[in-house]
Amino acid sequence: MATTSSHPKEEVKKKKKKEGLGWIEWARGWLYLVYEMLFQRITASHLQNPMPLPPVNDLTCIVTGSTSGIGREIARQLAEAGAHVVMAVRNTKAANELIQKWQNEWTGMGLPLNIEVMELDLLSLDSVVRFAEAWNARLGPLHVLINNAGIFSIGEPQKLSKDGYEEHLQVNHLAPALLSVLLLPSLIRGSPSRIINLNSVMHYVGFVDTEDMNVVSGKRKYTSLVGYSSSKLAQIMFSSVLHKRLPAESGITVACVSPGIVQTNVARDLPKIVQAAYHLIPYFIFSAQEGSRSALFAATDPQVPEYCELLKADDWPVCAFISQDCRPTNPSEEAHNVETSHEVWEKTFEMIGLPSDAVERLIEGEEVACRYGGHKG
Repeated sequence: MATTSSHPKEEVKKKKKKEGLGWIEWARGWLYLVYEMLFQRITASHLQNPMPLPPVNDLTCIVTGSTSGIGREIARQLAEAGAHVVMAVRNTKAANELIQKWQNEWTGMGLPLNIEVMELDLLSLDSVVRFAEAWNARLGPLHVLINNAGIFSIGEPQKLSKDGYEEHLQVNHLAPALLSVLLLPSLIRGSPSRIINLNSVMHYVGFVDTEDMNVVSGKRKYTSLVGYSSSKLAQIMFSSVLHKRLPAESGITVACVSPGIVQTNVARDLPKIVQAAYHLIPYFIFSAQEGSRSALFAATDPQVPEYCELLKADDWPVCAFISQDCRPTNPSEEAHNVETSHEVWEKTFEMIGLPSDAVERLIEGEEVACRYGGHKG
């Protein structure tokens, strides 16, 4: 009798889910952020700027959000190093103007840059599907997918995309997840290949409630900081499961990177003590070029795939997380929550309109229907 009566109690225990970070976790997260801001330039002092790249002439790289900031630096440096670069952007006119500018500056320094533009709007999951279909239809290889595009709408009220998802969640997590999964056929053709996700130290203060990923239930008060930090944590959790689900034979590795604290306009939504530090020490904030180094390292360094495979062999709970100093580091304690990561995985597939076994089926060469992009399935 004693054993049977313990089951309902266990059920109740299981149902009482964590509803947010404890104050110790919250304080630890903010302390880490302040430490990063104060010391990132020192910890990354061994890196050259710009970062020298290994030969990349045989690589095809898609870089999302590459008309400004870090993405612009990543695209330019990869192209100048000889890679075939695809700028996946919403504003194709701005991208084409940039290419013209870069080609003019590059004249006389070598072969013309091998760079092109394709339209991609992460606020539309239909657009993500159309982009992936257009790219896969080329039947060519993809060696590196760099999910750089992201938003942090500081101090803005909550907004939902036309797909019905909180905008930070969609742009920073759902759309890159959908893009990564749909491009698996091309990444297999380009094997060994890599999926590199630009993340953020802000994930250290993030929390994901898988029953309320849109932050609309009222359990948590929405702020842009809540939207941003939780979307970045969700990205790491999803990436960690994807990293484990991809068989070693596929030759595809997954890594998340932190560019460091780069853009000075992220300060308004931060606690006052952090704001003060931010405004007092602009010297410590990275330029976009400095912020691009960890992504370029993760995309091109030959040791990164080996490190990813070691983590997989050890059944490590998280995927590779490369810090702004181009060294592996641990993401937040919450990112190590395997149970929540699997819930994020399942919920993400539900939200992006793919079956939960889509990865396995695409790896096997099957076609998979998506709810978006005009396909109902």
